[in-house]
Amino acid sequence: MKLILSRKGFDSSAGGCPNPVFPDGRALALPIPDDQSPIRYSQIQHDGQSIGPLVSQLTGRSGFSRTGAHLDPDLIEDAYPRLPGWRPLLGQHGSAQAHLANHGVGPGDLFLFFALFRPVERYRRRWRFVPQSRPFHAIWGWLQVGQVWPVYEAAPVPEWAAYHPHLHGTQSAHNCLYVSGDRLQIPGLNGDLPAAGVVTVPSDQHRLTAAGAANVTDWRLPAAFMPGADSVPLSYHQKPERWRPDGSPEYCRLKSAARGQEFVLDLAQYPGVSKWLLTPGLLS
Repeated sequence: MKLILSRKGFDSSAGGCPNPVFPDGRALALPIPDDQSPIRYSQIQHDGQSIGPLVSQLTGRSGFSRTGAHLDPDLIEDAYPRLPGWRPLLGQHGSAQAHLANHGVGPGDLFLFFALFRPVERYRRRWRFVPQSRPFHAIWGWLQVGQVWPVYEAAPVPEWAAYHPHLHGTQSAHNCLYVSGDRLQIPGLNGDLPAAGVVTVPSDQHRLTAAGAANVTDWRLPAAFMPGADSVPLSYHQKPERWRPDGSPEYCRLKSAARGQEFVLDLAQYPGVSKWLLTPGLLS
């Protein structure tokens, strides 16, 4: 089984700002802009309301709600109108998909999605980022792969998936869709969890950026991620200087790569990370 730390959601280059953490502690990863997508921000729902005004206010662009939204990964059933049979999906193409393919990512492997977040507040009837607050990386969702559909081979897809942005416009080579399984399957897992979902209220265990860090790419991870002499490091993080002890035996520090979307780890070499995935509340 492989674990993929997958960067998805608004950031300084895609969308132009972090994703919001609301005053009640809930977080929302916003789909990045996509001019070729048939989906508009105004059509996407959160808590029964369009996210159009939210993205317009946070980006400072009044017309943002009318632009195309790359709803991917698509994990929340009530975020958009569905046809019968819908399942959570993730699309990938180009160099990022080639990276996944080179690492043999497929059925049974688990994506953990992370993004850049920052607290927001209501001010004069509009949403804004809390002044002086700092952005940070955090885990916000997951998808365990049930099937991989090679769209680049013109493989047929069911009608319920026809809305997905990776089936519209021009896509680069190796365009694929990753379809979630039914129930989460991790050895040692107690309980019944869906194979895909979102973290409603992120806690400290979902936070990747170290508290007080000057840079969001300064991560504090469980010590089980620390590469050993005979283990292959998290992809894009092979250089030893990226890793260092944290000062606590339970954690390590990582200078996370600023580039790259998909960071792959072979859990056969990191059994401690498999145990971390079973932490109560991490995937719920």
